[in-house]
Amino acid sequence: MSKLEQVLILDPPSDLRFKGPFTDVVTTNLKLKNPSDHRVCFKVKTTAPRRYCVRPNSGVIDPGASVNISVMLQPFDYDPNEKSKHKFMVQTIFAPSNVSDMDSLWRDAKPDELMDSKLRCVFELPSENDKVNDVEVTRAAPVMNSVKSDSTAASVPATAAQDDAEMKKMLEKCKRQQTEINKLADENRQLKISFDAQLFFRMTKAVLALSILAVTSRSVPPCRSTTFPRCTKDSTSLN
Repeated sequence: MSKLEQVLILDPPSDLRFKGPFTDVVTTNLKLKNPSDHRVCFKVKTTAPRRYCVRPNSGVIDPGASVNISVMLQPFDYDPNEKSKHKFMVQTIFAPSNVSDMDSLWRDAKPDELMDSKLRCVFELPSENDKVNDVEVTRAAPVMNSVKSDSTAASVPATAAQDDAEMKKMLEKCKRQQTEINKLADENRQLKISFDAQLFFRMTKAVLALSILAVTSRSVPPCRSTTFPRCTKDSTSLN
């Protein structure tokens, strides 16, 4: 049976672009839209799970609804000569009417029921034009803010502020997770060094013991058998 085509519409459809500098967390967005008449379960996978934080990474999309996914790239030393090999996959399946246990749904899913789309990661550094535009926007911002009236400021939806707060929380959580990962890696390295030192000490001790045993065995003369006179009964003893 042929594989099902992806039912969701992905935006962007094939590339996730991250614009540097990469000294801090860089976030890009992925939009999933469900144009079908059925509920669709989804989950997002990556080939580099330690380098990214994805929220949400799984869920259910109702018919005609959309979900915005934030993909956060952790800070790293960017090398422009190194081509990114990181990839993402959006895997989907039609949701049963009485779905409750998502883990069991994915675990028991048959291969011909699954749909997937793959995206590659692209790292970009800001161009000189982008830097100039950013400076101009920064300079123009105070002028624009001074012209705005109080009514315009009041028209900003409260949900935008809530989204910003949630985003900041997720970024802080990602930073804490990255710190914990680095701490565990350091602990693993320390344990390996300690184990190697103990193993070297034991091997040195064993070699030294064998050397002492070899020297001792050469210096001790071989044992010679000694013949003792046999005890005989004296025939002249008194009865």
